[in-house]
Amino acid sequence: MADPALFEFLHTEMVAELWAHHSDPGPGHRPGPSGCHCPPRLPQETLAFREELDILKFLCKDLWVAVFQKQMDSLRTNHQGTYVLQDNSFPLLIRMASGLQYLEEAPKFLAFTCGLLRGALCILGIKSLVTASVASLPTCKFQVVIQKT
Repeated sequence: MADPALFEFLHTEMVAELWAHHSDPGPGHRPGPSGCHCPPRLPQETLAFREELDILKFLCKDLWVAVFQKQMDSLRTNHQGTYVLQDNSFPLLIRMASGLQYLEEAPKFLAFTCGLLRGALCILGIKSLVTASVASLPTCKFQVVIQKT
């Protein structure tokens, strides 16, 4: 990524625009695809994964570094198709971490990243449902549920 500050500004403007038109879109609202229409940046032969866990490890390491210049802090699984990815200092929430009054607003700043993860999984051939939660700023968790076809 060329400049993290520009990406953060763009992301903030996208969230503001989305919420200006949809003040409370509800829990099932999907603002639109974000990651699935992005062309993969790595040659297909480097993306030859054998297991779902390998793909999730790739997202936590390589994709996260490409987008946020850091690796995801933790990856957990129940070995039944559910994964929890945790970032203890999520870059798009760091500025909000100064006060508890922002905790309620924080989840709307994770919608784009949920779409990014879901889209990356889509490109890699995995249909999934990605949700996010914030218990304390700037820590966030992304839950990935693999949808079996």
